Parts: sequence; structure tokens; C-alpha cells
Amino acid sequence: MRQGEARLSGPEEVITREIIQSALAAVAEEMFATMRKTAMSSVIYEVLDFGVAVTDADGQLASSGAGIPSFVGMLDPAVKAVIAKHGAAGFEDGDIFITNDPFGGGVSHLNDVALVMPVFFNGTVVAWTANKGHWMDLGGMAPGGNSPDAEELHQEGLVFPEIRVFAGQEPLPGVLDIIAANSRLPDQALGDFWAGVSALRMGARRIVQLCRRYGADSFLSAVQDYLDLGERQVRRAVRRLPQGRFTATDSLDDGRPLQVAIEVDGGVFTVDLRGNPAQDPGPLNASYQATLVTAQAMFKSLVCPEGVANAGTFRPLRVVCDPGSLFAAERPAAVGFYYENKIRVSDLMWKALAPVLPECPGVGHFCSVCATMIGFTDAEGRLRSFIEPEVGGWGATAERDGQNAQFSSSHGHTYNCPVEVNEARNGVHVERYALNPEPGGAGRFRGGRGIDLRYRLMHASGWVTAAYARSQVPPWALAGGGVGSVNRLSIIRRSGKVENCLSASALPLERGDVVRIQTGAGGGYGDPKRRRQAAVLRDLRDGYISAQEALDTYGADPDAVQVALNRYHSSPSAQA
Repeated sequence: MRQGEARLSGPEEVITREIIQSALAAVAEEMFATMRKTAMSSVIYEVLDFGVAVTDADGQLASSGAGIPSFVGMLDPAVKAVIAKHGAAGFEDGDIFITNDPFGGGVSHLNDVALVMPVFFNGTVVAWTANKGHWMDLGGMAPGGNSPDAEELHQEGLVFPEIRVFAGQEPLPGVLDIIAANSRLPDQALGDFWAGVSALRMGARRIVQLCRRYGADSFLSAVQDYLDLGERQVRRAVRRLPQGRFTATDSLDDGRPLQVAIEVDGGVFTVDLRGNPAQDPGPLNASYQATLVTAQAMFKSLVCPEGVANAGTFRPLRVVCDPGSLFAAERPAAVGFYYENKIRVSDLMWKALAPVLPECPGVGHFCSVCATMIGFTDAEGRLRSFIEPEVGGWGATAERDGQNAQFSSSHGHTYNCPVEVNEARNGVHVERYALNPEPGGAGRFRGGRGIDLRYRLMHASGWVTAAYARSQVPPWALAGGGVGSVNRLSIIRRSGKVENCLSASALPLERGDVVRIQTGAGGGYGDPKRRRQAAVLRDLRDGYISAQEALDTYGADPDAVQVALNRYHSSPSAQA
């Protein structure tokens, strides 16, 4: 169709609508590729710690690219917050807004910066493009902003409360100057900013092309139909679930109890998180919106992992929290490590439903982002730093062993930073990157293994910041399986002294010190004594278990174990 023609009707309209809806997915993927290829920070271009989205004119999520699952649902609140704040005065073609306020459009924590842009066609806003990425440093009490010692939001960095950063096609230099002045890594911050701008503009161009080709009415109609399609798909899936009320409990590492109740009633899925602890005096809090998007990601994966993911997909979901609680913290709560708290929401949901879903989709995993930030001063006296989420063990299912060394349920489609990049750019030598052999997750089907990762600092001085969930309370198991193992952080000083850390806030390092990260094994499923002996001996051969575990935990035949050890040219003492 030529510009200005009326919307199509009949069979031709159905086909056109399908084309536009498929094109929306392609637009988001192209935005994703643009941001990845132009970003300055390795956490964005290698780890893929970012997300992109297209929304309709009202800010409802229409399409999203790959990346962190919970980033996807964080972008429509950003658009809606901008519309609520600035919509009365109107928007201009080329406007771009920036937000990271966790209690407004930012949703998560201050390092996750969202950029949003209205897309105009014939003088009318027809859609918005948006992205969010982890910026390495925006000030705050410690390098990188995040600190386990933070007690309020203002200690964690610069806040952007849904402000305009482009007016029309022109950037506002004052805003960019504020970003550069408040960041310890101004080149990275501005580089990641311009990467986000490029992605927004790429998406906007593609949407305008769709409107020119098919007409604005057809485009708008296709978007709304896409949202309705998402709702229909998911409501059907919810009705197929076991109906009723399902509960689960757990505890934080400090012993505070956690609970959830899930009610499935017809086409409605309610997650009740009332009765959980009050908001934390430290940075482990999540805003309500952060909790909501976490529940959305787990809801989609449990209920209807196939099909589209848009605002319509989440219409059947209800999430209820106590205001001022750990899962619905209120300003000015610190939220820097919100991700170690919010991941417990998805884990609780998983734990409540796993026993009643057909063929148990899996038991508890290492349940932590295990984000580790390391920084140093380079030879020119400049501060450098990087952050990396770590992989760990996933829980077993009723049919197979858990997966080794995968990202958490929070991080999804991301990657570890290659050893070569860390060593070339990030000032460390990777001394070890192997599976963690610590016992845990025994079962008829055993939990997957975490990792043992060791970074040696190659510069005169540096620091590390980290705080891991499940450092005291291991992943849960089912049907007689054994619990998994916990996540650990330690520093091996160049003197050989080992310091075990529950958390670290810009903990000083010297040249030659090693940061050791050990992530946990997932939980096991079923009685370990029922594991096939061939599988036990294979585990022994592959180093997943010791000879002592094979004998004591799995009840393997001693003669068979000895034969296996002889075959593998190893001794029982070496394996134990």
C-alpha cells in the first residue's frame, strides 16, 4: 500500500497483519544487533546484559529482542513513566528520554539505564522504541555504584527521573555533561549511551518504513491484534494448568523466611507474595515493578514458553505484594543488589509449581546472578572495571540430570565474557575455569555442576565487589534427592592466605591476588540409591563425584568402583 491508503480488509488484511507482526520481531532483533555492535562495555557487547523493545503508542510491550528476560518487561514501564510525566506537553519527532529511577521508569537499579523514543508517522506517535543496558559506573559510594554497604538509593549513583536527553533531533549537552562528570568511566558511559541512541533510531526507521508500506492504520491494527494474540495463547495455557492454590517456603541466607502462594483459577494466575520480610536496610531490595517483571518471566516460562511475549501475554498474571516489603520496597531504599533478591521470587514460584507440573521441569538451581565486579588502575592512572554474571548448576528433572554451568533463570540469553577478552581488556589473568567438584545435588538424577573460576589481578592495585544469594541456604531438591551446594566467594592472597567472603564492597586487591568464585550445584531428584550404577561410574570417570560419594551416597558396588578407578589410572585416595 502507498502512504495514506486505507487499511486493508478481508483475507488480504490477515496476511498483511501477519507480515507486520513478523516484522516487529525483526525490528527488535535488528535493534539488539545494533546495540551489541556499537556498545563500549564488555558487559553489553559480550555478556549481552541489555534488552530492547518496541511498544505501542501507549507504552504496551509489542515486541522484544533477545537478552536478559527480565529486562524485556522493564521497558514498557519506562515508556509509560515518560508518557505520564511528559505526555501532556506533547512530544517532538526525535525526542529521546532517559530513566533509571527504580521507583519510576527505571524499575531495577541505577546502573540499568533505559532510553526511550517516540516514533512518529505523519505527525502522530505510532510506537516507541526502547532499550536498557548495564552502564558500568554512574557514581555512588563505591566504584561501579553497587555496594553491599549501601543503605539508601542516593549512595548508589546518579538518578535520571524520566528526563529528556534529546529535544527534537538535538542532544541536550548539559545532560551529557552531567553523565560524564558523575561517572568514574565517562568514556564507557557516553559510549554506551550513543549505542543505545543508535538502536532506538534504527528501530524507529524500520517502523516508519512499515507504516509507509502498509499504512499507519494497518500497522496500528496489527500491533493491537498481536497483543490480543499473546493474551489468547497464554489464557489457554493457564486453563490447562492444575487448578488450585500452591505454596512454597524458603529462607534468605540470613534466616529470614520467604513464602509464596500461587492461585490458578480459570484463565487467571495470581502470585501472592504478601507476608514476606520488610524492606532491607541494605541494597537487597526490589521495587514492585522489578518483582513484577521477574514474575512475568517465570510465568511465561512455566505456563507458555513457546509463542509471543508481549503485554498481552501478561494480562492473565496478577502479582500481590505488601508495600514496603523486600519485594515492593519504597523510596529511598537501596536496590543495588536487587537481582539477588528478585531471583528468589522466580525460584519460589518454581518451587511451588514443580511438584504439580507434569514430569517435574526441574528442581532448585544455584539461584544467583553471582555478578562479580573487578576494577583496577591501569598504567596511565585511569580507573578500569568490568562486571560479569557467572554460570552455575541447574537442578535435575524427573527424567534427566541437571545442566552444568548455565546462567541463572534471571539472566537467560546471555554469555560469559571470553577469557581472551577479560585478559586483553580487563586486567586479569584467568587461572582456572572448570566445573566445581564440591559435593551436592545427589539423586537418581543429580544436579548440574557449578564452576570454579579464578581471576588473578595483573595490576598493582584493584578491588572486587560482589554479593551472592544462596551462599548459606543450598538449592532445594525433590523426591528424596539431595540439596545442591552453595555459592562462594574467596580471595587467595599472593601470600597464600585465603579469605572467605560473604560479600565484598570494593575490597582491596594487590597484584597477584586471586578472586575465586565457586558457584553451586543444582538440587537432585529422587533417591540417589536408585541411580543406575553405570551412570554412577560414568560420573566417577568424569570427575562429577568422588569414589567416597559413589560408595556412601550412591551405594555403588565397591568392586565396580575399584575396577573403574584402575581403568581411569587413578587411586581411591585421589578421587575421595
